[in-house]
Amino acid sequence: MAECREDMDVPGIEVRVIGEPKGKGLFAVKPFKAGDVIFEERPLVCCQFAWNADYGYASCDFCMRPLEGAEENAHRLSGKKDLILPYPQCCPTRKENHCECALCGVRYCCVQCKDEAWAQYHQVLCLRKRERDGSHKLEMLVDVWKNLHYPPETASIMLLARILATVQQAQDKDGAVHLFMQLCHQTVNEQEEIAHKLLGEQFVGQLFTLRKIMSEIFTDQSVQHWLTPEGFQSLVALVGTNGQGVGTSPLSEWVKNVSALKLPQQDKENLDRFIDKLYDDVEEVMGSFLNNEGSALYALQSACNHSCEPNAAPNFPYSNFQLVMCAVRDIAAGEEICVSYLDDCALGRSRHSRHKILRENYLFTCHCSKCESESNEIDVTSEEEGDDGNESESDEEIDD
Repeated sequence: MAECREDMDVPGIEVRVIGEPKGKGLFAVKPFKAGDVIFEERPLVCCQFAWNADYGYASCDFCMRPLEGAEENAHRLSGKKDLILPYPQCCPTRKENHCECALCGVRYCCVQCKDEAWAQYHQVLCLRKRERDGSHKLEMLVDVWKNLHYPPETASIMLLARILATVQQAQDKDGAVHLFMQLCHQTVNEQEEIAHKLLGEQFVGQLFTLRKIMSEIFTDQSVQHWLTPEGFQSLVALVGTNGQGVGTSPLSEWVKNVSALKLPQQDKENLDRFIDKLYDDVEEVMGSFLNNEGSALYALQSACNHSCEPNAAPNFPYSNFQLVMCAVRDIAAGEEICVSYLDDCALGRSRHSRHKILRENYLFTCHCSKCESESNEIDVTSEEEGDDGNESESDEEIDD
């Protein structure tokens, strides 16, 4: 599990306390060029989305690495069961390394992931899965959450469960609590009178049920402060405002690998046409639901504030939960490192639409240079953009 300290010693960057409303931010202490890796980071905790698992996306229960082979993945996504992917040696999946928990059957990509999950949180959750009513309660927890949080998902109730299990299982329980409490857990922004959308009146009943089930699953005294009404709201807000989306895909990794092959020109052109046709077929069947998707909490990444004109972006080049933060433009020494909490579609919408999404999901009003330059725009969401905000909300985090 990663450490979460303001004095974390990572070359080239530092976390600074910058006061309200942002609290803290991540700053460059040396220049970075566009494309440079700013830092890499493993999460404090990670979990696949519940609906994503129901749709058949199989991934390692610890690191989110896909468990499907690239060809299997292509069959399911395209609906073409007789499809054969060329260059099978470029498939990233190594099924010979896969394993499962001998006690409850949870699946992992390798023994190391199984052992690390067991050491961090799985002993607690595995025990509950094997108790007479424990598995039922965990299933109830997921079902209630799914009725509260339909796709596209941005958080998982099992991420909360893994936080509590991590603390309950830790030898240094106070230290484990401190790791998570350093992340933003603001339920309201009193200055701007904003409350997180998951804490609205329409969700009171579901949140009460979720807290009740959680209280029956987690009985250790070390986590009871999170199982009071106020504490549980804080925990929901912590995950809702800090959760970074993680996406992995064996098909995408296969495409990356075959694209790097040195092939004759004609073979290269044939391959490009094959890939274009495959993605067209996938788009027709699955739309944008291409990846194994989940959510994770990161210490350094959580210190990155939002900008509608970001200078950095998170990537997942290893097809697991390992986050790589890269500069998308040159960053000067002393400059704050900012990411976008919105996806590309939402970033292209009006200032009013961006603010609506950010206020509902992340409890702040953006005052970045782009928003300030558009301050004279009329605060009306166009019919073309829609007025929901859920369709464009990002899986990314906030510290504001």
